[in-house]
Amino acid sequence: MSGDPTIGFLKADVARFCAGLDERAPAIRLRLLVQLRSALDEVTDTALDEGMAAAKAEGWGLRQIGGQVGLSHEKVRYRLAQVAGRGEPAGEPS
Repeated sequence: MSGDPTIGFLKADVARFCAGLDERAPAIRLRLLVQLRSALDEVTDTALDEGMAAAKAEGWGLRQIGGQVGLSHEKVRYRLAQVAGRGEPAGEPS
């Protein structure tokens, strides 16, 4: 997906974390995986919103931003409005 080596390092770190859960009881393993997924979603959603806002501030159109991030221009508009409404970066609204 990406030629950036930092993505590969992050993916390897997450894979090591997940592999380290193999010996855990299933309930603990599943709870930790859900917590990991939630934490990653929170961080990446916030960063995505900040990146989209920065692109918009540089004059990018909503369709151009959406094309880069895999969202419709209407979803981009919605997320940017949510961030602007709170006056701070935020993750994906429910």
